Amino acid sequence: MTIRTESRLTIDNNVHGVWAYLCDVGRWHEWAPTVLECRVRDGGALEPGARLDQRAKLMFGLSRGRSQQVTLVEAPHRVAFAGPMGTSAARWGMEFEPRDDKQTDATMWIEVDLAGIMRAIPSGFLKGRIQRVSDREMVAIKAAVDSATREGAQS
Repeated sequence: MTIRTESRLTIDNNVHGVWAYLCDVGRWHEWAPTVLECRVRDGGALEPGARLDQRAKLMFGLSRGRSQQVTLVEAPHRVAFAGPMGTSAARWGMEFEPRDDKQTDATMWIEVDLAGIMRAIPSGFLKGRIQRVSDREMVAIKAAVDSATREGAQS
């Protein structure tokens, strides 16, 4: 069984500004609640086939390493990744469409192929949890990009 979630909102910056922020993987800790640090393996480019290495937050102040593969990069409109989510395979991505020259419609989608012990978790519960986290991540991305836009306008 595959579950899918989508989160959408409008960000007050042009598509190139939003793209630049999201593709700066070193800043992912600013908006992703489980990411402590992220980098492209070997300092490479964010391109299909590249691997992102992350230090992920666990409970009780613990952390663990995890890795995701970049599966799609279509600048400045689409980027996607694949990697494990617990015992399941997952894919996630972002899509950006210019609303005008000052705003961007952004979508984050997540797909999880439930496997192993995760099949025992009620899919509605798991889908709701994933949706809440991605909604929170989108709000944090918007806040960071909108803030940078306001700061740039004041300079």
